[in-house]
Amino acid sequence: MVRPCPGSHTASMQNGHDSRTHVFIVEDSPIVRKRLVAMMDETEGVAVVGEADTEKGAVEGILRTRPDWVLLDVQLTDGNGIGVLRQVRKQVPDTGFIVLTNFNTPQCRRICFLEGASHFVDKMQATAIREILAGPKYSLKH
Repeated sequence: MVRPCPGSHTASMQNGHDSRTHVFIVEDSPIVRKRLVAMMDETEGVAVVGEADTEKGAVEGILRTRPDWVLLDVQLTDGNGIGVLRQVRKQVPDTGFIVLTNFNTPQCRRICFLEGASHFVDKMQATAIREILAGPKYSLKH
């Protein structure tokens, strides 16, 4: 399922340019997704431009909205975040990907970075996302 966030692109438009950081959230748990949206809404200068809970919905939403950042869960209802990275990374080279997971293993981390993730964050440390959004985008693949 893909959900755009109504009005998110227009609320802080200045001279036709939205100066906020646009974030797309990919998370299959409605509770976690709601918390991530709330955290982003509380973060100054950040706008959530869409949400998805499936691999297919994530790919469609990311390519449609071309956000600055994607918060990407590894485990999804119909696939996984690694599949999302493989499908969209080359098409959105300026987008940063923050992988969120409960599967904080060296193997998972390595695969995510090889596929173009910018950051890898344990869900227990999700508040670190705010600091990441304020810094530069980078990837070991670039």
